[in-house]
Amino acid sequence: MRVFRFMIARPFRIAACAVLILGGGGTGLRAVRTSSPQDLLRDAIDRQIHRNPATLVGHPRRRALPARMNANIVRLYHDRDMEPYWVTADGPDRNAEILRSVLEASETQGLDPSDYAVAEIARDWVGRDVETLARLELLLTVELVAYESDLVQGRHQPRDFDPDLFPTACACDLDQASLFEMAVAAPDLKTFLESQAPPFLQYSGLREKLAEYRRIAAQGGWPAVPQGSSLKPGARDPRLAAVRKRLSVSGEWGGDGATDSPDYDEALAAAIRRFQSHQGLEPDGIIGPATRAAMNVPVERRIRQLILNMESWRWVDRDHGDWWLEVNIPSFSLLAVRHERIDLSMEVIVGDEYHMTPVFSDRVRYVEFNPRWDIPLSIARKELLPKLQEDPLYLKKEHIRVFEHGGDGGKEIDSAAVGWKTLGPDDMSRYHLQQDAGPENALGQLAFIFPNPYDVYLHDTPAAELFRQPRRAFSHGCIRVAEAPELAVYILGGPDQGWTVEKVHSLMAEGKYRAVHLKLSLPVYILYNTAVVDLQTHDLFFYDDIYGRDTILAKAIF
Repeated sequence: MRVFRFMIARPFRIAACAVLILGGGGTGLRAVRTSSPQDLLRDAIDRQIHRNPATLVGHPRRRALPARMNANIVRLYHDRDMEPYWVTADGPDRNAEILRSVLEASETQGLDPSDYAVAEIARDWVGRDVETLARLELLLTVELVAYESDLVQGRHQPRDFDPDLFPTACACDLDQASLFEMAVAAPDLKTFLESQAPPFLQYSGLREKLAEYRRIAAQGGWPAVPQGSSLKPGARDPRLAAVRKRLSVSGEWGGDGATDSPDYDEALAAAIRRFQSHQGLEPDGIIGPATRAAMNVPVERRIRQLILNMESWRWVDRDHGDWWLEVNIPSFSLLAVRHERIDLSMEVIVGDEYHMTPVFSDRVRYVEFNPRWDIPLSIARKELLPKLQEDPLYLKKEHIRVFEHGGDGGKEIDSAAVGWKTLGPDDMSRYHLQQDAGPENALGQLAFIFPNPYDVYLHDTPAAELFRQPRRAFSHGCIRVAEAPELAVYILGGPDQGWTVEKVHSLMAEGKYRAVHLKLSLPVYILYNTAVVDLQTHDLFFYDDIYGRDTILAKAIF
């Protein structure tokens, strides 16, 4: 019925009522159109909206969005018979002014104002003919939809650029039309749009740091530290004046930033150690090549790094509740978070460059005591077969059993009786290898299972010495935790639920496999953040892009 009314209403607006005017003593007639200015504006919107509003100003970066945006926007206007949201015949209204200011300030959210046609909006802002007003109306609608989409679920370029590497980018099924209608109906449009940003405190912290680093850039950035030999506390060197000035800009040095003292005193050493900690470096107080290189990273590059990390937070599922685990790959760390406060933190080991730990989220469902390790076929082919060809008893020494066709359900084979030297990598698919539970098991004596397509989980490890390394990328993709018993107690509910470290160790010592299911599954997020804000001290930490993901993401966005 609505369509029928629209179809018959439009011709009457376009062909305004004709009034016969008697002129010149009755010697002639002329037709006069009496359409209101608002009707003319609605007609202009009607004409323009069918020229694909999402491509009205051209969005070359929105390769996957225009068709969907067009359909949504056309429906929005058809449903209100082309009545504008943002302009009247007299010009833009108050909400239009608010929206324009939000789009122009989108860089505060780590976005790019030029992506939202701010120059074109400014161009049309002062126009008062109906065609210009109609174009401004559609521009504002298109850019609000685009802005909300980017802010809520992230920009589409990463997913277009590498869908395998960035599978969660722009992945949620966003109802653009409903979100738009909520925005235009909101009592305070600016407040509503602010509320659509990622709700994580980490995102808010990065946003504050982005503003701070932009202020630093506007003031000229920080000075470069000259090349030269390494400097230790107690040294004298004229370069130390530049070091003090450099650290005073970024906040690690709290003394007189303009001092020309060549002395490497204890106050400066403490500032250097703080700086090294903030850069993910060993805080040894020595100004060596790595520390000097970190000091000489331009502030503009750090700004881009902050923007990339804000983008990645838009991909994180917002429905995590009040309690979750998060693993950050570049910082080699795990946090247990409850009500945005850190309950537990520990070091982890992640995948090496050939077995990168994937970025995804899931839920921990149970804890395994004394787990058995079902060895992936890729490891059997690439790593174990060469060792077996050198030593046919290798599997026995490592307590690894061999089965035909499917693990426990298959027939067990004496590994020493197999002619490993005659086999090739493809032949390993005939066998299933499983390491017995025990202290030497590659999974250690505890595993925290969240079933996922990557076969990645958290687990204990017998190789505890690797936690002494500052760069801990050694695994085949799974995440080894430094304090597995403490994590088990925490996840299983602690003393209130009858779980203590002593009980966990007792079950581990039994050597028997046991799975304990959680009463409520626990969200776990595997993240890749190279810029992290300490939510208690508000210090900013930068970490190496160990997998090169930031480099690829930067190509997609910038």
